[in-house]
Amino acid sequence: MPVVTPMGDGYAIYVESGGMFENDVWTVCMALDGSIKHFNTSQVRMWQNATFGIEKGDGSSSRI
Repeated sequence: MPVVTPMGDGYAIYVESGGMFENDVWTVCMALDGSIKHFNTSQVRMWQNATFGIEKGDGSSSRI
């Protein structure tokens, strides 16, 4: 799934549950160089999707 992170665009390839009291951890393959990075749920946004009215942001928005 294409996503926007604080470090740029990438593709989410795995999500690990943080359990009931912790953030989930997203594993993202970065589009720029193919490196693998990990982000908390609050740092990952769905990339643009016109069907659902999702606009590409910079990942800094706090809205859900």
